[in-house]
Amino acid sequence: MHSERLDFAGSGATELAGRLDLPEGTPRAFALFAHCFPSSEDVPAARISEVLTEHDIAVLRFDFAGRGGSGGDCAGTTSGPDVADLVRAADFLRTHHAAPSILIGHSRGGTAVLAASEHVPETRAVITIGAPAGTERIHRPGTALLVMHSPTDDTVGIDNARQIFAAARHPKSFLSLDGADHLLTRQSDARFAASLLATWASRYLDENAAAQAPTAPASAEGVVEVTGNGATRFGQRITLGRHLITADEPTPVGDDTGPSPYDLLLASLGACTSMTLRMYADRKQWPLENVTVSLRHSRIHAADCEDCETRTGRLDKIERVIHLAGVLDEQQRQRLLDIADRCPVHRTLHSEIVVDTALAAGDPADRETRDAPTATTGPAPA
Repeated sequence: MHSERLDFAGSGATELAGRLDLPEGTPRAFALFAHCFPSSEDVPAARISEVLTEHDIAVLRFDFAGRGGSGGDCAGTTSGPDVADLVRAADFLRTHHAAPSILIGHSRGGTAVLAASEHVPETRAVITIGAPAGTERIHRPGTALLVMHSPTDDTVGIDNARQIFAAARHPKSFLSLDGADHLLTRQSDARFAASLLATWASRYLDENAAAQAPTAPASAEGVVEVTGNGATRFGQRITLGRHLITADEPTPVGDDTGPSPYDLLLASLGACTSMTLRMYADRKQWPLENVTVSLRHSRIHAADCEDCETRTGRLDKIERVIHLAGVLDEQQRQRLLDIADRCPVHRTLHSEIVVDTALAAGDPADRETRDAPTATTGPAPA
């Protein structure tokens, strides 16, 4: 097992400390381990993670805010900040390695992973160990749940496991950790729990099982659906067919869990520009190796723009710098620069745009409006 200490940005601009444990070979899956130990360096947490790496599962275990090496204040009994930190940890894995398909929560961490699974769309399996029952929604449809609890746990009673299990959808399983204490302080208990959860989770990671497992509902073709993800104040879940994106506002307004709306706008223009140049160069059989597009959005005074029709107020300005890699002569480079303005998104931004906005049919407010009696108004008072 190879282990490396790391830090990443949590919610509310808090720096979180964690440790990434990697198997000797290529990981078959990545897991997030949210625990109740004072630190990720604690022996029980390390033992559980070590066993998982023996099953070729990489594990990111991290300290919640205010615990261990993480900054910020401890959330106490409030799970909201913990859920937001879990989403940030999943974002970190998704960006630097691969999105976690397994969420494991010990004690309060179990309550947090149940709520966070809805905001980590790649989740295939959720495991709770000695978790207290809460009011959080019990994991999203399409994920399997394993509830592990000791009947002799005198910190979090076994009835909590019954409540979690009863509230969850299938597929779900329960495993009794007979004789174990809440912190799994005995080495044999920690290894037993880890071995069984790894074996159980493997069922949902196998290729055959993956092909049959239900997936998150995709949006209709050509439709982009955006909804608040509930993990942060401004966090949004964007569904584009089979693809999922998280959007947010940067700090201090938001929690910076994803690109901002204007970041996405620039990304759209940049991607379209690069694709358009690639298609043109391929058609011309020019030696274009790669295209890099850098973009920046700003607001400027109209008076500072000599070529703009608008002369007063402020304007939106997008600066686009294109780097062309390859053995291209000056004439080819200039032609590609001209072609950049022909990309469909560029043309859309420069054309007249009509945005039709309406309330969705069937919304409660919409029904109330349609069912309400029509008011009769008289002449306005003199």
